[in-house]
Amino acid sequence: MWATKRASRCLLGGSQCVRRAERLVTPVGVLGRSWECKQLDELVDAVRGGESRALVLRGEPGVGKTTLLEYLVERARGFRIVRITGIQSELELAFAGLHQLCRPMMNRLPDLPAVQRDAVNGAFGLGSERAPDGHLVALGVLSLLSAVARDQPLLCIVDDAQWLDRASMQALAFAGRRLLAESVAIVFATRALDDALPGTADTAGLPDVLIEGLPDHDARALLCSVLPGPWDERVLGRIVAETRGIPLALLELPKTSTLVDLAGGYGLPSARPVADRIQAAFLERIAGLPPEARRFLLAAAADPTGEPALLWLVAEQLGIGIDASAPAAAAGLLTIDDRVRFAHPMVRSAVYWAASAEERRSTHRALARVMDPAADPDRRAWHAAHGASGPDEVVAAELERSAERARTRGGGAAEAAFMARAVELTLEPGRRQMRALAAARAAYEAGSLDIALKLLSIVEAGPLDERRRGAVDLMRARIAFTTNRGSDAPDLLLKAASQLASHDMALARETYLEVIGAAFFAGPRAYSTGQYEAARAARCTPTPPAPRPTDLLLDGMAVRITEGHPAAVPSLRAALRAFRDPSLSPEDGLRWLWLICVTAVGLWEKETLSHLAARYLRLAREAGQVAALPLALTMRCVVHVLDGELPEAASLAAEVQTISDAVGTATPLYAALFVAAWRGREAECVDLSRRANEGAARRGEGVGPVVSGWANAVLYNSLGRYEEAAEAANTASGEYLQLEMGIPIWSLVEYIEASARGGAPGRALVALHRLIEVTQPSGTDWALGIEARSRALLSEETEAESHYLKAIDRLGRTSIRGELARAHLLYGEWLRRKRRRQAAREQLRIAHELFVGMGMEGFAQRAARELAATGENIRKHTDNNRNELTAQEAQIARLVREGLTNPEIGTQLFISPRTVEWHVRNIFVKLGVTSRRELRVQAATRS
Repeated sequence: MWATKRASRCLLGGSQCVRRAERLVTPVGVLGRSWECKQLDELVDAVRGGESRALVLRGEPGVGKTTLLEYLVERARGFRIVRITGIQSELELAFAGLHQLCRPMMNRLPDLPAVQRDAVNGAFGLGSERAPDGHLVALGVLSLLSAVARDQPLLCIVDDAQWLDRASMQALAFAGRRLLAESVAIVFATRALDDALPGTADTAGLPDVLIEGLPDHDARALLCSVLPGPWDERVLGRIVAETRGIPLALLELPKTSTLVDLAGGYGLPSARPVADRIQAAFLERIAGLPPEARRFLLAAAADPTGEPALLWLVAEQLGIGIDASAPAAAAGLLTIDDRVRFAHPMVRSAVYWAASAEERRSTHRALARVMDPAADPDRRAWHAAHGASGPDEVVAAELERSAERARTRGGGAAEAAFMARAVELTLEPGRRQMRALAAARAAYEAGSLDIALKLLSIVEAGPLDERRRGAVDLMRARIAFTTNRGSDAPDLLLKAASQLASHDMALARETYLEVIGAAFFAGPRAYSTGQYEAARAARCTPTPPAPRPTDLLLDGMAVRITEGHPAAVPSLRAALRAFRDPSLSPEDGLRWLWLICVTAVGLWEKETLSHLAARYLRLAREAGQVAALPLALTMRCVVHVLDGELPEAASLAAEVQTISDAVGTATPLYAALFVAAWRGREAECVDLSRRANEGAARRGEGVGPVVSGWANAVLYNSLGRYEEAAEAANTASGEYLQLEMGIPIWSLVEYIEASARGGAPGRALVALHRLIEVTQPSGTDWALGIEARSRALLSEETEAESHYLKAIDRLGRTSIRGELARAHLLYGEWLRRKRRRQAAREQLRIAHELFVGMGMEGFAQRAARELAATGENIRKHTDNNRNELTAQEAQIARLVREGLTNPEIGTQLFISPRTVEWHVRNIFVKLGVTSRRELRVQAATRS
């Protein structure tokens, strides 16, 4: 509690002050914090009842956050409690705080799914063959907490969370956002947002409670409890006003105040902030200790592990006697039992920063000497780095080795932290540049773009040869593309490729391919922003004797851009075969499969698209690459949309949302837009289009209006609003000098239908000629079926019917049910206009049944109107699939039907296995089944 004792006498204000003093500590809470204690009580009760909670206590230093944490610990009887405190000196040491928190739970690590176990092992330096995605580590931590809580409720406490290293904070915040039914609580105490330093980790997305100063009457009672005698009311009022009711200030400042300070209104008010005055009070108490005790405190402050054995070893190294701790303990500054604990986190900070720079360095050097180089080489290197007084190549080299190990633990963030410190300690200019460039790459991979740019500035501070200049340009271009996928990225990448071409042809060719990929996002004006130049330059570079898949893809893309689609088909098909090869490396797959999927769409290769999209998604899941998952899910979603499997597509679109919510990023909307367009849901599609366009405009993505234009064209064609459909389709394809593969070509198909049905066959004929340029060379059933359907719209009598029948035949050989249903619909409409009512009914019935079965509501209504016009009685369809499942329950039900276990589902949806188990029970109740087998049988029956 803020006050564990109260004054035996308090004469100020007579009996009133005595009554206030008696209320300092009550059996039910903390003085002045009844509402805050109620929140903590509710959290404890909920977790005891099987729920999970996360909470942030936010406030300025000394406001009482740690006291509330102590209250929480007291209330959590029967819980397993683990707690850590963030340490400023380890702010850049990735997963340092998380390791401390999870170390007592590592016996449950075998309970985790293999991919999560591997990620956590890697993060904690316990052995892993790959660098894990930070969010896969976070998911592993969530599963670990869930496993531990099976035995008893678990309470995790993080004090001074603003000093927790970013990787640990991201993992714990992720877990906090995904908690639901595990009997786990994670409670953070951190500074108010105004006090948080730039670059420190945050708790965005978690519920929080703002802790402010005590109300005046409680503040006076607390102050009265520690003043040794009666004081003038004006004195107390001034102290309460100046401290703003901050409890630690009320408790500590009187201990170091003089009689003049406390005199009846004659002492001068302090201009220093309250936190500074509290710090000064601690510093005054520290300064009163013997020199050996101060050095002992410094050793304790510099070591974040809190291991007493290690502290005694350091003390021995520094020549500090074993009894040096006694004065510090007597002053109430720290205690030593099974752990080394400071009385308050501010004491540690005060001790550490009160020491001189040389005292801090010598302490870190002593810590480095006593740490086991085999058991913990990286923390040893970290201390050695903090102990260096100037450039030191030995320590810098040790940091570089630690960076290599850290990469397998914490990925780019950990590697960047070690390498950046190595740069500071490197004197030789060339080696300093090399290390700064490596650190910049690592920071870029970790998403720390500002840090990456600063490190690149260090590289550029010295003379650069052509190779290094190319590497810097490439890094700056990739940062620009990541930050803003606009029209400037292709030019920057092209400049980098030109620099690289003379000394690293393989990397230059990859960079030319990056230019082409970046231009895809830049949109219609890409040809004037680097794509054509990259293609022409690529064609001037020799293809290696043993071409890689990327070489084949680049050659095919370059031919397509410079000579047109027909000339490129053979080389692009060779690239498709190369990327289908089982020997393709996961790294190449994760980097390039999105572009080869687009290529498969451009060649109308449906079976290849399905295979590649499934592989891309599998690789992204296995690698735990959260950054790649939204695009991989979108590609797979496209396949399901083409196959008319809209529930499955909607489930994947919902998973994109799930991932974005889990990691706290903006949701890519293209998958959801695809589904809404084919479902014919106007309000949803228009809203998603608007939001997608706004997001694309912010990022400079020219492809945004292209996708939303195509989606609106599909929507309005399904609703029979052809003028609006033609306008939307023209938005998606009209500005391209040469049609990009994928959506722009699909938009031609929508434009042809809309213009033909809307009474503008001349415009439709121009679009048809452009379409034939890509469908004929591809020659697949998909391509020729779409071409035949489009030709039929602009043909007369027998020729039109022949094209419709050809379209139905060709598309019927594929799995593309949506386009097949549209062919039946268009043929039926044509037959009805020719007054061939019975034949029209047959085609329209087929179309209607297909649309209803696929959930394509807009097209189903269009088919129903046509059927009604033939005199057909439309049978009402009852949707037996309708139920009360939430979006996440629908996702889980789909995965259960696919045979996934709860841990596998949890990994896929970024939730714990116990949360999956909770959802599965709800699904069973809602669907009236009692087992997974029944759920699968029910789905098979309905399909």
